[in-house]
Amino acid sequence: MGFKCGIVGLPNVGKSTLFNALTRTAAAEAANYPFCTIEPNVGEVPVPDKRLQILSKIGKSKATIPTRLTFVDIAGLVKGASKGEGLGNQFLAHIREVDAIAYVLRCFEDDDIAHVEGRIDPLSDAGTVETELMLADLESLENRIPNLERRIRGQDKEARTTLDLVNRTLALLHQGIPARQLELAEDQRNLFRQLNLLTAKPVLYICNVDEQAALSGNEYSKVIENHAKDAGAEFVTISAKIEAELAQLDAEDQAEYLRELGLEEPGLNRLIRAGYALLNLITYFTVGPKETRAWTISANSRAPTAAGVIHSDFERGFIRAQTISYEDFVTLGGETGAKEAGRARDEGKDYIVQDGDVILFKFAT
Repeated sequence: MGFKCGIVGLPNVGKSTLFNALTRTAAAEAANYPFCTIEPNVGEVPVPDKRLQILSKIGKSKATIPTRLTFVDIAGLVKGASKGEGLGNQFLAHIREVDAIAYVLRCFEDDDIAHVEGRIDPLSDAGTVETELMLADLESLENRIPNLERRIRGQDKEARTTLDLVNRTLALLHQGIPARQLELAEDQRNLFRQLNLLTAKPVLYICNVDEQAALSGNEYSKVIENHAKDAGAEFVTISAKIEAELAQLDAEDQAEYLRELGLEEPGLNRLIRAGYALLNLITYFTVGPKETRAWTISANSRAPTAAGVIHSDFERGFIRAQTISYEDFVTLGGETGAKEAGRARDEGKDYIVQDGDVILFKFAT
């Protein structure tokens, strides 16, 4: 699984530079003028996880396969995008297809790179993007009302519940509050998801800073960090320029370059962890002589759901899951040692998979 993260922001904030660095491609043209991204670019990156190599070595696996993360680079938004300004609603439609939205915010000064608003103010930039998404949601919800009212006249109970959600969400949006802050009962969550609102998606703020601020941030990123905490959002500081340079180096040179900068790891690693926390994701593993592989699922997923990530037949025919914790698998030298120590458990359909579990699924064909 993994997740799909849409990268949005105003023009000239470093979105495409960051995308290119993260995906190690030149698919997204990085240029110093607005709207250089004409179609959304999609790139996948392997999710770094030190546990994977350790498990593969213990399992004597021929292949080691990480889970993957998808980034979608979406063209820069401007004021009025929800009404067709700039490149308009076609890009808002692309945002609807992602699981989370990363707001790339310019937190650096550079006289050679023009800012579309003529000043550096990342909090205002974030507000501009959020406002356009809220305006798009307002239009979407208002357009739903006539159909819902017709269905209600036909005694459609679900339509009545949906209309209540629509009206409550509209009230929030009119106050400048994103849909994600609407309080929902458990039985309302599925209907709310079906509204597919842009501002219902979780948000990750990416502060693009200069090289000097990559380690500890700067005055601009501090403002966004405080804002993210207040909003219940995730936050990460990255220098897109550093990431672009790292993308050109091999592993050894990368490590040396990071040491010179005083950084422990690439920004990509921190970005992925922030994204996982944002979407409440965890990783489990399968280990065998053929391959060791990482799989990403939502936290609190039951064993059959986790099995279905591998193949739908595994979920339909689920019998049980032989489960060993990562710590036991490593400490006891693999599956055989864990079994001998009584640390390999047979879990049933109600088992909640834990981060780091090493699982062998048994299923009926």
